Amino acid sequence: MIKLFQDQLSHFVFLLVSLWVIAFIGDNYPVYLAGELWGVSTKCWLYIAIGSPIIHQIYVLFCWRLELYSQTISKTFGNKGFVYYKVGFAFLILSRPVTLTLLAASNANSLDVNPYVSYLIAILLFIPAAYLFYSVKKYFGMDRAFGVDHFEPEKAKLFSMVTKGIFKYTSNGMYVFGFLILWVPGFLFLSKAALLIALFNHVYIWIHYYYTEKPDMDFIYGDK
Repeated sequence: MIKLFQDQLSHFVFLLVSLWVIAFIGDNYPVYLAGELWGVSTKCWLYIAIGSPIIHQIYVLFCWRLELYSQTISKTFGNKGFVYYKVGFAFLILSRPVTLTLLAASNANSLDVNPYVSYLIAILLFIPAAYLFYSVKKYFGMDRAFGVDHFEPEKAKLFSMVTKGIFKYTSNGMYVFGFLILWVPGFLFLSKAALLIALFNHVYIWIHYYYTEKPDMDFIYGDK
């Protein structure tokens, strides 16, 4: 149980502070909550868009740590454990851009900038994100991206460092470039609320890296 929550105090402190900041912005700057979609208020869509990354990252935390330190998932589901985990992961990671797009549509035109400038920014952000997804599929491997090293740590020690595609420029392309895709809906719909939650997503994934993924990698690859 101690291993499960190792380094998570900083994670949850950040989460609480972030939620307070977002609530403060919503209460004091009504433009962030303006609009509705399908009869549902922007405030409701904003809560849904915040919940998506939180549920996703806590899901990964529990799955990774339970499997890495006690093989709970494999003992429960056998060789299908990683497959079941991937299904949950895929659903939750896809829910991020979907909920952000719905939020952006609800809060559309709240960002007071030239639409063509905003569309250009969206295109510029999409290009490296698309190259990242191509590089993951071609060079990195989808199972590694899902976190197979937590399920097969001994095999993971034999993995070689990927230095092709976008990984020529950074060893952590998924968090540096992949999450740029989440900014695109906000710029396409000119939505302040979507850009705010995209910022939350992008910072929050680095919290996941430093307080969940990195300690796990240190354990798996013997850096501690």
